[in-house]
Amino acid sequence: MTDFMKRTWAEVDLDAALHNFQVIKEQAGESKVMAVVKADACGHGARALSRLYEDNGADAFAVSNLEEGVQLRRWGITRPILVLGYTPPAEAGRLAAERISQAVFSAEYASRLSQAARQAGVSVKIHIKIDSGMGRLGFNCRRMEHVDAAAAEALSAARLPGLVPEGIFTHFASADRDGDPDGSFTKGQYERFKAAAEAMEAAGLSFAYKHCCNSAGLMLHGDKGMDMVRPGIILHGLTPSPGLPFMDRFLPTLSFKSTVSFVKPLEAGDAVSYGRTYRAKGPMLAATIAAGYADGYPRLLSGKGRALIRGQYAPIIGRVCMDQTVADVTGIPGVREGDTVTLIGRDGDNAIPAEEIAGLCGTINYEIMCNISRRVPRVYLSGGRVVEVENHLLKGL
Repeated sequence: MTDFMKRTWAEVDLDAALHNFQVIKEQAGESKVMAVVKADACGHGARALSRLYEDNGADAFAVSNLEEGVQLRRWGITRPILVLGYTPPAEAGRLAAERISQAVFSAEYASRLSQAARQAGVSVKIHIKIDSGMGRLGFNCRRMEHVDAAAAEALSAARLPGLVPEGIFTHFASADRDGDPDGSFTKGQYERFKAAAEAMEAAGLSFAYKHCCNSAGLMLHGDKGMDMVRPGIILHGLTPSPGLPFMDRFLPTLSFKSTVSFVKPLEAGDAVSYGRTYRAKGPMLAATIAAGYADGYPRLLSGKGRALIRGQYAPIIGRVCMDQTVADVTGIPGVREGDTVTLIGRDGDNAIPAEEIAGLCGTINYEIMCNISRRVPRVYLSGGRVVEVENHLLKGL
C-alpha cells in the first residue's frame, strides 16, 4: 500500500540511501561492511533499509539487542547479524536458532552464556568485545599494560564450551575528532585492540572478522579498516559530528513533514500556547502545525525553532505541544490549511538539517532522528514516487 494520511509523516529517500551505501562500499575497499541498523535504523526504518543494503552487498548487520535481530530475520534478512549489546544468557537457544551472534564482553558473562548454551544443547557464535578506551563494555585494554591480561582472560572466555568465536571488535570513542583533534587517542585505541587480537591469535585462536571502524573511523581513519567496518549514521547522510569534511559525499535520506491545520490572525497582545510565553506584538498571521513532541518534534524548540512552509522559514512561536505547534507565517503569502510543512529537510532553496534541530536542543542528530515516534508513518520513495509506506499504528489491523 502506498497511500498514507498526510497529517505528519517522515519521507525516506531510498535513492539517497543507496547512494550513501555505495559511497561506503567504495570507501571500505577490501573490508567487509557490517551495516548498523539498530534503533530502527536511527528512526529511518530498519525493515526497508536492511533489505536495500542486503540486496546491494551488505556483508552483515549490527543491532542493539536480540529482538532487533529477530525482526531482521522475520523480514527476510539472511546475512550474519551481531548483537552489540546485552542479551540475557538464558536466551542462548534463541540466539542459536536465529543464527544471531552475540558480543561477549566479560569472563563472567561468557561463563553464563556458555552454561546456558550447553543446557540448551546449542552453540552460540560470539564476537569478543575489547574495551580499548570507550569505557562501556569489554575486556579491559584501556592501557597497553592491560593488554596481556585482557587477552588471556578473553581467550579463556572464547574457548568455553558452547561458544564459537568468529569475531573480535572494539569501538572508537572519538574517531570523529570530538575530544581527539589530532587522532592520537583513536590511534592508541587501535594499537591496543590490534595487540590484544594478535595476542589471542598467537595463542591459537583465529577470528574471521576483526572490526573497529564506526562511521567516523571509516571516513577519517581508513588505514584501520581491518576485516570489517561498521558504518551507522552516515548510512543516513547524517554527520557523526559537526564540520566533518567528508559529508559532502553523502545525501540526507529523511525528511520530517507535517501539515498546516489552521491559519488565524492574531492581534497585539494575543497569546499563543501553554503558559502564554508568546504574545503578539502587533497584527500577525499564525499557522497551527499538526505535529508536536509526541511525534518527535522536540519541546525544546519552543520559541526558537523554525519550519519551512511554501519554501520559506516560519519561526516557531509559543510552546511546542504534544500534538500541535504554532508558527509565525506573517511574511509568507497564501498559507492555508493543508499546506505541507517541512520540519526537517529541504523545501525549494531552503533547508532545515537535523543538525540544526540538534544544536538548538543541545543534543546530537542521532537523538533527534531516533525520537521521531512510531506514530509517524515512514514513507519510502524511489525516483520521486512513493513505493512503500510503513504505518506502525495500523500494522496488523
